[in-house]
Amino acid sequence: MLWIHRRLLWQFTLRNLEMRHKGSVLGFAWAVLNPLMLLALYLFVFGFIFGGSFHGESRWEYGLGIFLGLSIFHLVAESIAVAPNLITSNPNFVKKVVFPLEILPVAAVGAALIHMAIALVMVLIGVLIAGHPISWSAVSVLPIIIPIVLLALGLAWTLSALGVFFRDINQLVIAGTTALMFASAIFYPASRVIEKAPWAWPVIRLNPILHAVEAARDILIWDRAINELDIVYLHVAGFTVALVGFAAFVRCKRAFADVM
Repeated sequence: MLWIHRRLLWQFTLRNLEMRHKGSVLGFAWAVLNPLMLLALYLFVFGFIFGGSFHGESRWEYGLGIFLGLSIFHLVAESIAVAPNLITSNPNFVKKVVFPLEILPVAAVGAALIHMAIALVMVLIGVLIAGHPISWSAVSVLPIIIPIVLLALGLAWTLSALGVFFRDINQLVIAGTTALMFASAIFYPASRVIEKAPWAWPVIRLNPILHAVEAARDILIWDRAINELDIVYLHVAGFTVALVGFAAFVRCKRAFADVM
């Protein structure tokens, strides 16, 4: 279905990018500046004030680790942040029987994916600046990104459908996104949870983003072998959430026009 409407999907993806930067002086440059400013803020707070580190690395490498984690997390965060209002903000499309509403959440994820691709290029540049060569093993980060994209799609489909019936879901998404960020091992290694809060690990370990962030760091920054079981779990979780989210969206879609 998405392939059939690929041209329309691409148009809406570009439209989302344009709307996100519309009216700003620097325009699309904010796709680079925003993550850099967040990196500087988090590095100052967690790196210098709290003295954080992953494995005793340099400040530069610690910053790269945070930046890479934020890049993966923001793919999901950006997608779910706009999802609850995607359908309600486009009532004209709901009334058009032939319009494929399913592509609205996909276009939102597509725009976030473009932002993440830019951030990953910046990470690779940072790795080169740190003096580490980039080997062909960096390509193996793709099997990590794919299930995260599927996870973002599933959540976007689910939240966009629920947003039609429950308008307060926006507030839950804001709180949930903050909790998800701190549960995704962006500022600390996952092993620290096992060490400091073993009682929380059985729940936190279910977070697919945590495994994606850890695996991506191992590949791009530390040049270490990844846990294959984590990759399997990532794919199972990503495909499951995507299938459930799409099924929920299609089921709820029939009632959109009546509610709006």
